[in-house]
Amino acid sequence: MLEVADIFRRHGAAYRAQYQLLPSQQRAMQDIEACRTAYFGGHLKQCDHCGRQVYAYHSCRNRHCPKCHGDQTARWLAQQETRLLPCPYFLVTFTLPSELRPLAFANQKKVYGLLMRSAAAALQKLALDPRYVGGRLGFVAVLHTWTRAMLYHPHVHMLVTAGGLSLDGKEWLPARYSNYLVPEGALAIIFRAKLCAALKKAGLLNQAPRQVWQKEWVVNCKAAGSGRQVLNYLARYIFRVAISNSRLERFEHGEVTFRYRDNQSQQLHHVTLAAAKFIHRFLLHTLPRGCAKVRYYGLWSPTCREQLEQARTLLGAAATSAAVDAVANSPLTEQLAPAAPARCPHCHLGQLFEIRVLPRQREPP
Repeated sequence: MLEVADIFRRHGAAYRAQYQLLPSQQRAMQDIEACRTAYFGGHLKQCDHCGRQVYAYHSCRNRHCPKCHGDQTARWLAQQETRLLPCPYFLVTFTLPSELRPLAFANQKKVYGLLMRSAAAALQKLALDPRYVGGRLGFVAVLHTWTRAMLYHPHVHMLVTAGGLSLDGKEWLPARYSNYLVPEGALAIIFRAKLCAALKKAGLLNQAPRQVWQKEWVVNCKAAGSGRQVLNYLARYIFRVAISNSRLERFEHGEVTFRYRDNQSQQLHHVTLAAAKFIHRFLLHTLPRGCAKVRYYGLWSPTCREQLEQARTLLGAAATSAAVDAVANSPLTEQLAPAAPARCPHCHLGQLFEIRVLPRQREPP
């Protein structure tokens, strides 16, 4: 299968010589190029039937690598499913206006954090209004910076409970309306005001164009059922970036072709880029070290465990037990179990057993 690593190995050195990269971008390229090679060490295994030996190299563990973190993704998803309350959910998406994207890219760690906090504060403020909920929500926020064509498009997805815990903690208050959580227009206005105030406090407001505060901002809110389908979608990108190796189609004559499906029309599109342009788009989405991609707010905040359990009790312990049992019996749980010895790729009869550890040349990130 064609891999992002193949493109980096053939054109990465030339790209690095031509462009000045951020430390996070430099590290991501180097790790992806060396992923599952002798550079990171590994194990030498031998078949107990035919005696053939197989080298199994370690992954780079870089959070931007398309080949890594399958086990972490499964663990995260299983953990979130046990956290889900037995209630309906909404998916709320906050999009950063195009005028603010240069500022965001130049100050990624700071602006991404302000973006997520401002969106969360705006949502909770409006939800406290008894006309809509009147209580404290529970939600998880996930930062995305890309479109399906890998263009730079920072936005935040939030999986939100369709209801909240009353401020006295004695009652679960369901959302007033089944088709929307809070009005999108009002939420966008509050979000805009809170991000403006946050940028001013951070000393970045003077770098933002004035006209962005007069335009309408985009916030989308739609029903998400039990929340599990949205979690599955978010989990695919928690530990990876904008493109998977499976979407790469061709790499020839210095050009890369990949496919994506339009979210609105569901039509399949193909994009062909010069290798340097492809690398540029990929690196737009490498996050700086220490930049959190996932954050928890309201009842899902680590500081609100008692309130979360109180909400769970009010919604019914029986439903919670059923949710835990469903996770325990799901295919994800099988992924978390210790793996059986691999089958020999040569004879397809024997099993591979480790006979030697291959030392790594440096520690993974």
